[in-house]
Amino acid sequence: MASVRSMTDGSPGKLIISFALPLMIGNLFQQFYTIADAAIVGQVLGVSAIAAVGAAEWIIWMVQGIIQGFTQGFSIQMAHEFGARDYKRLRNVIVNSAFLAAVSAFVLLVAGQALARWLLGVLNTPDAVFAEASLYIRTMFWGIPVVMAYNLFAGVLRSLGDGKTPLYAMVFASILNVVLDLLFVPVLHMGVFGAAAATVIAQLCSGVFCFFKIIRIEMLKLSREDCNLSGALQLRLLNLGMPMAFQNAVISVGGMIVQFVINGFGVEFIAGFTATNKLYGMLEVAATSYGFAMTTYTGQNLGAGETQRVRAGYRSAMAIAMATSLVIAAVMVLGGKAILLCFISGEAKTVETTLAIAYRYLFIMSICLPVLYYLHVTRSCIQGMGNTVLPMLSGLAEFCMRTAAALLLPRLMGQQGIFYAEIAAWLGADLVLGVSYYYCVRRLKNQGGKDENYQFD
Repeated sequence: MASVRSMTDGSPGKLIISFALPLMIGNLFQQFYTIADAAIVGQVLGVSAIAAVGAAEWIIWMVQGIIQGFTQGFSIQMAHEFGARDYKRLRNVIVNSAFLAAVSAFVLLVAGQALARWLLGVLNTPDAVFAEASLYIRTMFWGIPVVMAYNLFAGVLRSLGDGKTPLYAMVFASILNVVLDLLFVPVLHMGVFGAAAATVIAQLCSGVFCFFKIIRIEMLKLSREDCNLSGALQLRLLNLGMPMAFQNAVISVGGMIVQFVINGFGVEFIAGFTATNKLYGMLEVAATSYGFAMTTYTGQNLGAGETQRVRAGYRSAMAIAMATSLVIAAVMVLGGKAILLCFISGEAKTVETTLAIAYRYLFIMSICLPVLYYLHVTRSCIQGMGNTVLPMLSGLAEFCMRTAAALLLPRLMGQQGIFYAEIAAWLGADLVLGVSYYYCVRRLKNQGGKDENYQFD
């Protein structure tokens, strides 16, 4: 019980930082093993292997984004019930969420395995890396139930204010993933299959870790009546989760269009672009952590009817996010080349060309980081208010801007025009989110700090 924490009392800024910090450390470890995975593949197997991993990246991200969308939506309702101190409803929300998660995982697993090669073909994946990309993506897809379980369990814990247990799970999984990478790839020569298998096994262990924590929380001890499946509640959960899942899916489709364009630029360009994308998580690691903190903070305070605290928390989170983005940008601009070299190996000319592509993209993204951090904090705050439709519209704006930039800018600026597609997507989302935030705040004020969308029979 000590790790379960209410965010309805105390300084909003301190609460958000203290909640986000463990998540940030956990995300850093997650990015560490993602980077280690890419570095081991790139250094041991070469540029073609890292290009194969990159060719599959957006497809994998789409599935993971759908999973995260569903589970984040479910956790919003959990945070609301916890903030309202209605632990009976909280338990029933968790049971119904688990049921929906299991069904969703099965559907995604079947669809992913059936469509994997077709999707790679649609993305114009080069023949030189097609076989390895197919093997990598299908291996990762076997881990879909594992990813769903971890995200659901972590969402339960975060909705209760526990950011530490997911951190411990991620630290353990990160270390295990790197150990397995070093065993499977250079020692057992399992290639990209070994890299994917290492990730799935590590994610399984992190999910088991969180599960054992949950069953030890007294307020979550289930009785028979807690296990009733409610159609009204499941509809409410889907109303929260589906727009977020759809939002992530649409964003990833835009990413796949970008990947389609990139795949026509050759293996070296794909490798350079992929090397920087492996650092993308490092760029937004704090932003996603602040986002999770804002969703929980907003959900709990809305459940308690503390509308003023929601606005105060948003202002504090935004100030913290802007400062953080500037620090990370400076680190990447100054030290980015040294980091990127961890992913690239081969002949000197190939390394030089690939590094130049990678650093140019990294530099552009780094200097625009405040735009991305505004996106995460604002979107998460709106989602915490129980409105997942407006953030979905911001995802559509991302899709439109990313797609338009990817298709038009390379024609106007050459290959490097593709680097601005991501920035255009962030800006498009921010325009929608800025208006949406003020709409949601005004709506809550008019309702006296309560949102009837949270209610279910």
